[in-house]
Amino acid sequence: MPKLYLFGSYIIFFWVGENGEPVHVHVSVKRPSKDSTKIWLTRAGGCLIANNRSDIPERDLQDLREFITYNHADICKRWVDTFGEIGFIR
Repeated sequence: MPKLYLFGSYIIFFWVGENGEPVHVHVSVKRPSKDSTKIWLTRAGGCLIANNRSDIPERDLQDLREFITYNHADICKRWVDTFGEIGFIR
């Protein structure tokens, strides 16, 4: 799984094999997991929580969303580098 960032005890990463899905990241504690939280990036430069399967506390989710929004352009570039194309949910 391509690791993008470490944010405190969280790892932000892409899950390989998701070609064709809109741009998003997964977040879990310490290492990638199939039961990770999924966060969609929006065309407008923000992000939305798709699910919180790793039960990240709300305050941490808020901080993660701010971090992901701040790094939106870099995440999109790395998505294209990894998957070859990009699409958004909105």
